[in-house]
Amino acid sequence: MIKNSKQVEGDFSVGIIGCGWLGKALAASLLDKNISVLATSSKLENIDKLTQQSIIAQQLILPADINQLALHDVFTKQCIVIAITPQFKQGRTDYANKVSQLVDAAKKRNLVQRIILLSSTAIYGGLEGIVDEESVINMTAEKVQILYAAEQAVLNFSPQGAVLRLAGLVGPERHPGKFILANRTLSNSSAPVNLIHQQDAVGLIESLLQDKSSVGVFNGVCDTHVSKQKYYQAAAKALKLDPPIFAQESHTQEKTNETTRVVSGEKVKQDLNYKFIYPDLLTWL
Repeated sequence: MIKNSKQVEGDFSVGIIGCGWLGKALAASLLDKNISVLATSSKLENIDKLTQQSIIAQQLILPADINQLALHDVFTKQCIVIAITPQFKQGRTDYANKVSQLVDAAKKRNLVQRIILLSSTAIYGGLEGIVDEESVINMTAEKVQILYAAEQAVLNFSPQGAVLRLAGLVGPERHPGKFILANRTLSNSSAPVNLIHQQDAVGLIESLLQDKSSVGVFNGVCDTHVSKQKYYQAAAKALKLDPPIFAQESHTQEKTNETTRVVSGEKVKQDLNYKFIYPDLLTWL
């Protein structure tokens, strides 16, 4: 197995706000390295599950009164990873406000030295072709506007703010073959996939925690950009499922809806000297 070249070391503490599927993996990895971790979740049942996994956890509910929020123990940690989800599918539009509140609380408490926001490559919506961290964002969609506002709140944090735009996450309990079961008919069969394995997402977060000189925006995406049809057919085969069905689209619809967007992950390889554990997610299947 290839290891990323920068291992997390040193005496520092990390708060993980919104400790879900990815946050738990990050917490476990940091604890293995004897790094102090405090996780938060809005749901008490998640707090219980985290505690059962030997992860110290406290409830944190957003939005909140800023003065009360700043008193939360998570803001005594030197580094904070914001891993809350936008919940767009639930109709929420207050993601940027929540992130801004977290940044303001960190400023008020004046103990946090670094904030890392786990954002999404969905911010590249409306763009085509190869996109990277320097691409001009298309601000037409409200979802993109909200993601961008949240990122800016963190990037403006002094002394250090960084944003990791994660592609679609796969890994333990998130095999893409199970996605097929939930969504039998898929669209845009020729569109390239943009994905990252949980272990590499954790590795990139740890690299950003370790390399405090790295600020700004970074994409978290592996090198696998085969078509959705090829990838999900392989995923189905790996789980011995029937191949997925792709929606039949007219020639006009295909021209309108088909995307060629490929998210570049070159910057993290160069700036963070990161070597992906799973660069080829077809082989991982």
